[in-house]
Amino acid sequence: MPRILVVRISSFGDVAMLVPVITSVAARYPQSRFSVLTRPAFTPLFNNLGFNINTIPLDTDKRHKGFRFLKILGKLHRKRFTEVVDVHDVLRSKVIRRSLWLTGVKTAYIDKGRLEKAEMVSTKRTQPPLKSTIERYFEVFERAGYKADMSFSNFFDFSNTDFYQLRSVVAEKKGRWIAIAPFAKHREKIYPLEKMEKVIATLSKNPENNIFLFVGGKGESEVANKWCAKYPNTINTAQKLNLSNELLLMYYMDVMISMDSANMHLASIVQVPVVSIWGATHPSLGFYGFKQDPDNAIQIDLDCRPCSVYGEIPCVRGDYACMNGINEQVIVDKVEDILAKKQK
Repeated sequence: MPRILVVRISSFGDVAMLVPVITSVAARYPQSRFSVLTRPAFTPLFNNLGFNINTIPLDTDKRHKGFRFLKILGKLHRKRFTEVVDVHDVLRSKVIRRSLWLTGVKTAYIDKGRLEKAEMVSTKRTQPPLKSTIERYFEVFERAGYKADMSFSNFFDFSNTDFYQLRSVVAEKKGRWIAIAPFAKHREKIYPLEKMEKVIATLSKNPENNIFLFVGGKGESEVANKWCAKYPNTINTAQKLNLSNELLLMYYMDVMISMDSANMHLASIVQVPVVSIWGATHPSLGFYGFKQDPDNAIQIDLDCRPCSVYGEIPCVRGDYACMNGINEQVIVDKVEDILAKKQK
């Protein structure tokens, strides 16, 4: 029986984009067994995708840090994998695949298109778009001998969607549900909070609208709590749900507002339309949400965009024009447009 080790350790959004791909591949090859090596916090994304998909947690912060990393290598060798599919291609994943390759295990790894992405950032020519990360994932599996077409539809196609699991946040669904994920890893990808507050203020004026804030960490939660205190029908979901139930709550949303961040990808795998806001990065670099409508990407044209692939480089202008130049009403109008279409 073929046993395939699939390596994608981080980041959250990139791990989420693996879900549609591995689900489709595993369904195409039911006689094979696929083990996803990823961070412990991300393992719920794969636990219910199929009988032939399982996870191996890699705790890069504690248990498997430094020399302890050798423990996970020993464990992987004992699993007797027949192939390694490396969809990450970073130092740790290279060590893993090469270690197993030395024992005769077949390996395949992702072509991230680093040069193409660097050229797009350098030239600012964003057309045509580059291959999506999901396309690149499929290519790795194909090189490993596991060609498949996309068959994934929704994370909850074969999972429990019992509303009772959300009782710590809300008792029932009434009106229109709008999710807002206002933060991202890098400042250059965050819509100014004072402008986002205006978006919330406008949307909350409609009593039919219920706004759910998806944030993480103490600082982000403090901002969300302030907004909840000021605006009606606004709920902070932080630290109230585990990842599986957070996905379930997203599943019930009518629309989400998100940055170029993991929440865009989480909403995408539960088929929620996302109004995504783009600043330093660009959808054409290959990180747009799975099956999201390109017309729902909010951005403005500047001769300095995109200024980086991942948004980690500080704004060279210093004025964050790419985000400050986006009018709040544009976002509100796009949300209302999506909600109106859903009600037809």
